[in-house]
Amino acid sequence: MFMNFLRENKIAAGILTVLRLYLGYSWFTAGFHKITGGFDASGFLKGAIAKPVTGPDGNMVYGWYVNFLDSFALPNIDVFNFIVPWGETLIGLGLLLGCLTTAAMFFGLVMNFSFFLAGTVSHNPTDILLGFIILTAGYNAGRIGLDRWVVPFIRKTVLKGNGKETARQHA
Repeated sequence: MFMNFLRENKIAAGILTVLRLYLGYSWFTAGFHKITGGFDASGFLKGAIAKPVTGPDGNMVYGWYVNFLDSFALPNIDVFNFIVPWGETLIGLGLLLGCLTTAAMFFGLVMNFSFFLAGTVSHNPTDILLGFIILTAGYNAGRIGLDRWVVPFIRKTVLKGNGKETARQHA
């Protein structure tokens, strides 16, 4: 019942638009400030490696993630210095415009969890909760936005060759 409301109801689409705009603004401004003000993730990564998330027993909880940061992210810091600010900006833009909303929110959640695994709590729990609501709502979260035209266009042009009809046509 709640899933139907979230995924199909026009009132839900309005509520989702407010949530989407809030998160979009947060993502866009965070990324834009990093692009225009300069950004270097190496200090953050070194801190996450030096002081990883620990459990009540004092042992490292996400050793695999710390290993990823140490052996892959830090040696490739130039790549991360590019994809973090641009990723945040594009996620924000997608959410603000309601364009490819589900994809934007998925990648936003990936980034939220990455920050969380590195030990940054901040506003990530709230963003993750709101992000899952938007992701679960699917198309309806971008109905009041460019997805109203982009999603049907993609379904007609890109997905037309698979021979399968979608279960529901969204107008």
